[in-house]
Amino acid sequence: MAAFAILAFCWIYVRKYQSQRESEVVSTITAIFSLAIALITSALLPVDIFLVSYMKNQNGTFKDWANANVSRQIEDTVLYGYYAFYSVILFCVFFWIPFVYFYYEEKDEDDTGKCTQVKMALKYTLGFVVICALLLLVGAFVPLNLPDNKNSTQWEKVKFLFEELGSSHGLAALSFSISSLTLLGMLAAIIYTAYGMSALPLNLIKGTRSAAYERLENTEDIEEVEQHIQTIKSKSKDGRPLPARDRRALKQLEERLRTLRKRERHLEFIENSWWTKFCGALRPLKIIWGIFFIFVALLFVISLFLSNLDKALHSAGIDSGFIIFGANLSNPLNMLLPLLQTVFPLDYILITIIIMYFIFTSMAGIRNIGIWFFWIRLYKIRRGRTRPQALLFLCMILLLIVLHTSYMIYSLAPQYVMYGSQNYFIESNMTFNGHRGNSTLSVPKRCDADAPEDQCTVTRTYLFLHKFWFFSAAYYFGNWAFLGVFVVGFIVSCCKGKKSVIERVDEDDSDLSDEEPSVYSV
Repeated sequence: MAAFAILAFCWIYVRKYQSQRESEVVSTITAIFSLAIALITSALLPVDIFLVSYMKNQNGTFKDWANANVSRQIEDTVLYGYYAFYSVILFCVFFWIPFVYFYYEEKDEDDTGKCTQVKMALKYTLGFVVICALLLLVGAFVPLNLPDNKNSTQWEKVKFLFEELGSSHGLAALSFSISSLTLLGMLAAIIYTAYGMSALPLNLIKGTRSAAYERLENTEDIEEVEQHIQTIKSKSKDGRPLPARDRRALKQLEERLRTLRKRERHLEFIENSWWTKFCGALRPLKIIWGIFFIFVALLFVISLFLSNLDKALHSAGIDSGFIIFGANLSNPLNMLLPLLQTVFPLDYILITIIIMYFIFTSMAGIRNIGIWFFWIRLYKIRRGRTRPQALLFLCMILLLIVLHTSYMIYSLAPQYVMYGSQNYFIESNMTFNGHRGNSTLSVPKRCDADAPEDQCTVTRTYLFLHKFWFFSAAYYFGNWAFLGVFVVGFIVSCCKGKKSVIERVDEDDSDLSDEEPSVYSV
């Protein structure tokens, strides 16, 4: 049922944004499948946390069925689930999505045959396959070079768990490749997710401009352009040819006039549509959602800042990937999750909401910014007018961001991601009438790095995230960049005015259709 709901959402999302003129079956199916893989993979983290927590009772004892063999089987199943989905992501990012993209690009070039398109697409895709092979090769033989913290036994314990995670070169190679993609996902999250977290709530609060007011402005612009055209044409009434400068100006004005008239038709259609009236009725609800999303964003940013500050002050340093054992500085999210653990399943619901919020703000950021190659804008993401290549880029970016989501959640609540709601027993001496007695009492304590290895099970997510310390160090600095981009994006979003009731209509839009827009384009 959940998988069906995810597929239904992906189909609606892709169909909502893809161009009605240039829809392609293969690219549509690829986009839907890739988006579904991204959403399903993001659900592995709460499942991992739930399974390690479910093996133990609240008093710190293991459940009757959770013996050593069963626990190990569950851990291996989760680990293999990660590698299965991550292998699919590798296949999509390094082969299938590039192949479909280049296949469609070859189709745009000329009317070549199908075989020629497939050959050319395979030739260009071969470069991505070579990159993937190099990453797998490097990952298979790169030494971990984990430092030895002589002042504490905690590091040796985690190092043992790293080695236990998978001594085979194949799993290390896959882990290195996924970590490399996660690094790209970190860059995408810094650019798109950080800005989307500020743009999405503020856009909901500010709303859009009035269609009637925009139509009035557009009518005035049309009249002004028509007057300029008539002024230029009046210079040639006596039969004299226009100068080259006037001809160029006339051509530009006529193109401008066509764009304004096209915009006039779109505005008239939207002003009279039932969807506009329905959205107007939902305006108070959008404001409420916008305020709620601002509070969620602030919770996210404050927690991330305190967590990163904790690593800066109390971690073992850059050589260990800024790993910390437990939380020395409490942050709001790390305090809230243990409280919610007392009422099942509120903590898992909150984690799921945070992950979904992270993904949807990433989508919002991609829509607002578009897809760029350095300073060159490649594609725009717009409702009903997005080209197939742009949809493929969008899905690839989301796949990369989802890989980085797990580390972001770990940064927000490190102890919770490591152990979930597990407890273990510690012995406490009992006192009688102020005198210390010989008897001891076992009391439950929340699992942390001081817990015995056989008493607390570390999530596979945590071990996977920190298999290579140099990636963890890069993620740490990436979190600071994420916070900086969020602050800048928030200031920019506050200064920007209301968005147009329709998507921007430009003369250079190659994917713009003369057909009436969908009523869902507001």
